[in-house]
Amino acid sequence: MTSKWICRRAMGVVLAGALGCGSLLGGCQAVSQQEYDAALLETEELRQRNGELSDQLSRSEMDRQALIADNQALAARPTQGRSSSSDDGGFGNIDGVEVQRNAGGDLVVAVAGDVLFDSGKATLKKSAKSSLDQVASVLKSRWGSHPIRVEGHTDADPIKKSKWKSNEHLSAERALAVEQYLSSKGVENKRMYSAAFGPAKPRGSKDQSRRVEIVILASAS
Repeated sequence: MTSKWICRRAMGVVLAGALGCGSLLGGCQAVSQQEYDAALLETEELRQRNGELSDQLSRSEMDRQALIADNQALAARPTQGRSSSSDDGGFGNIDGVEVQRNAGGDLVVAVAGDVLFDSGKATLKKSAKSSLDQVASVLKSRWGSHPIRVEGHTDADPIKKSKWKSNEHLSAERALAVEQYLSSKGVENKRMYSAAFGPAKPRGSKDQSRRVEIVILASAS
């Protein structure tokens, strides 16, 4: 084997190796470009998602601030319905009694009908007198200068078995019975009067609709 043949053989190996490497580098460059493009696309998607999340966060903060404002407005609004202990007029601890302020500022002391009377009756129960004794005591001690309207209310069921001609008649007799009892306990009769509404001012249920309301008018006499 001559030295010339060996030299040519070596040169052929080097050349083949160079060509192979060039081919490999070309392949490496193509894969790198794909990865680069994919990274750019992912970056753009992340940028868009980040913008969406920022918008959602801004809306959530606006909603939170709106809820805070609503809660503050509710806290500042005058209480309606059942009164708190600071606005119960002294009647809050009496059994069977519910206290509220009406739109005109009158204090309404409502006593459930089944606490006061048997069904279809206008005669006070013995057990009702304990509650009315406490009501009379508060009326005398704290509301001595205010006019009082005693209102009778019933449900809307037609009168069938009792002696009353209508619910209005029954509610009138019940209001009068409460008025007379309060008067017998020292509440001045001259500042009380009764009114009958029958089912004209219903509440959420029949039981709630059957009641007597002792309304302490806001304007003192």
